[in-house]
Amino acid sequence: MEDRLEKLRDLAHSEPDDALAQFLLGREASGQGLHEEARAAFAAAVAIDPHYTAAYRHWGNALEALARYDEAAVVYARGTRVAERSGDLQAGKEMGAFLKRLERERGVKPPDETPSSSA
Repeated sequence: MEDRLEKLRDLAHSEPDDALAQFLLGREASGQGLHEEARAAFAAAVAIDPHYTAAYRHWGNALEALARYDEAAVVYARGTRVAERSGDLQAGKEMGAFLKRLERERGVKPPDETPSSSA
């Protein structure tokens, strides 16, 4: 698995503007428990493609794994809005459920951001 991770690191480094390469690196890093590396890769994917709803979902998951619950809530809220605008209903529902779980289990309130804030 380390070989796969290294290949994805190389790909993401050689193609820094490729959101999919960043996303794949994040998925592999997350699967190996490298949550900080995964967080950075998912954040990079969203910076490249702000409409990449799956990247928001996994970015929030990585933040939760790092016990950064408030940040995860912000990412899920942004991702939910992006998913609603793009018609990605499944991703929006999942991130909405993650937000509710954070509130219920961790006492984290969803951020009070207006829909016009940048995503």
